[in-house]
Amino acid sequence: MAGTQSGGKEISVGGELRRQPNRFTDRITPDGTWPVEPGRYRLIVSLACPWAHRSIIVRGLLGLQDVISMGVVDPLRDDTGWRFTLDEGDQDPVLKIKYLSEAYLATDPTYDRRVTVPSIVDVPSGKVVTNDFPQITRDLHTEWRAFHRAGAPDLYPEAMRDEIEAVAEPIYRNINNGVYRCGFATTQEAYDNAYTDLWDELDRVSARLESRRYLMGDRITEADIRLFPTLVRFDAVYHGHFKCNRQKLTEMPVLWAYARDLFQTPGFGDTVDWDHIKRHYYVTHRHLNPSGVVPQGPDPSVWNEPHNRA
Repeated sequence: MAGTQSGGKEISVGGELRRQPNRFTDRITPDGTWPVEPGRYRLIVSLACPWAHRSIIVRGLLGLQDVISMGVVDPLRDDTGWRFTLDEGDQDPVLKIKYLSEAYLATDPTYDRRVTVPSIVDVPSGKVVTNDFPQITRDLHTEWRAFHRAGAPDLYPEAMRDEIEAVAEPIYRNINNGVYRCGFATTQEAYDNAYTDLWDELDRVSARLESRRYLMGDRITEADIRLFPTLVRFDAVYHGHFKCNRQKLTEMPVLWAYARDLFQTPGFGDTVDWDHIKRHYYVTHRHLNPSGVVPQGPDPSVWNEPHNRA
C-alpha cells in the first residue's frame, strides 16, 4: 500500500504506522562471512532510542564493552539523519564519519531509506553489517559467548527461547511498537486500535507479573530487556507526547514496581539518559510538538524509590 512519511517512519494511507524492514541483516558468527572478532565492530546507538537501548543493556550485562566498541549519535536527528556531533570534530572517532548515513551509503550506494540505530559497522571496511535490532541482541547472547565476562547472566537460555519469543512478540507488537502506533496514527480509527492493543497488552503483562518477579520467573531474560526501554520512557514521553494516556506508569502498581526493580539493577538505570530521551522526542518530532519545547518533568528521582519485589 502506498503511504506517506511522518517522523521518518512510514504511515499507511489508512493512518496507521508501518515500519520499514531492516535493510542490513547479515550476522556476525564465529564461522560466518562476518567473523566474531574482538575490536573489529562498532555498535552505533542513540541513547534516546528504545531499540538501541536494549543493545546497550545486553552489551553491558554480558561484559562486551571492551570487545565491541560503541559510538553514540546526537539525540537530535535532522534531515540528514543521525549525526556524530557529540564527538570532537563532529565525527565518530573510530569510523571517521560525520553521519551514520555515510556507512549506509558505503554499504549500498543506492540506499535512500531511513537510517536507523542500532547499527553494527565493520570498522576496517566502514560498512554496515546489520541494523536488525532484534537479531543484534540475540547474537550478542549466542555468537559472542566466548567473550562474555566471567559470571555473565544467561539472558537467552536455550531451553527458554521459545517461551521468551512467545511472550516478547506481543510485547513488541502492542507495547514497544504500540506506543509508536498511537503517536504516529493519523486517523482516529488507527489511533483507537493502537490504543486498545497497547493497554490490553499492558494489562496482560501486569497480570503476569503479579505472580513472578520477572517475565520468565525469578531471573532476568531477554524478554525483560525488550520491555524495559518502553516502560522507562513511558511517563516522560509516551503518556503525553504519543497520547498513551489511560494511566501513567506510576499509576500502575505492579508494572511500576517491576520497572523500578529493573531500573535499580546494575546495567539498567545507569544506561538511561533522560536528557537525550526527552530532547529527541520533543524536538525531533516537530509535527507532534511544533514548539520544540522540552518538558522539565517528570521527576526522575522516583525511580529510586523502594520497589519491594525482591
